[in-house]
Amino acid sequence: MIGGDGTLSAAADTLLETGLVLGILPMGNANDLARTLGIPFALIAAAKVIAAGRTRLIDIGRVNGRHFFNVASVGLSVDIADRLTCEAKQRWGILAYLRCSWEAVRAAKHFHAQINCDGTAEVIETIQIAVGNGRHYGGGMTIVDDATIDDGRLDLYALPPHPWWRLMTLAPQLRWGTHRPVPDIHSRHGEEIRIETKRPMPVNVDGEVITKTPAVFEVVRAALRVFAPDQAPGLQPIGDC
Repeated sequence: MIGGDGTLSAAADTLLETGLVLGILPMGNANDLARTLGIPFALIAAAKVIAAGRTRLIDIGRVNGRHFFNVASVGLSVDIADRLTCEAKQRWGILAYLRCSWEAVRAAKHFHAQINCDGTAEVIETIQIAVGNGRHYGGGMTIVDDATIDDGRLDLYALPPHPWWRLMTLAPQLRWGTHRPVPDIHSRHGEEIRIETKRPMPVNVDGEVITKTPAVFEVVRAALRVFAPDQAPGLQPIGDC
């Protein structure tokens, strides 16, 4: 398929129905699925990955029945998606994600959510909850540093309602997924995660708002075969598959 993360995510349900192998020619702004799979952004190089014929099985996330590749989230990310217009992408390219994130952080509002992760429930106060299936999202951010798209789990983090300047100091950890040791950041992983909020809140799925809370997130193991290089940070080593 030719396109970016939004195009690929929109086609996920159809891809699963057909059972075809997915080949990716990345043409979006973020290309996070291609980045996770180690597929080069240059089209000729990406085409060579498909021509080589090497395939890998990857997991797919599912939220309220809708499948996704990278991440689904509640809170801050919805505001970012609203700000990340086609005009902003065309004008700023990949920098649009940073610009819109900065604006959204400064205007962020907190909310309470009950999170049930593989049967363990807790209530937290937060401005953002992200649930990742793959490794990368948001133009190269890492959901957590050991995440892969074939590890059979979902990875969750939630940001506390700190002042914007404090949140900006957490940016490096969030960028590289090294946030688990940070006490302020709520981090969990599991195969099924349920998020409930007092009032229904929109859920951003791979850049598009397509459902609301309460939201049930599940991982579908080894759901889709894709053309990919043998090794990539977002895939487990060949010997472990």
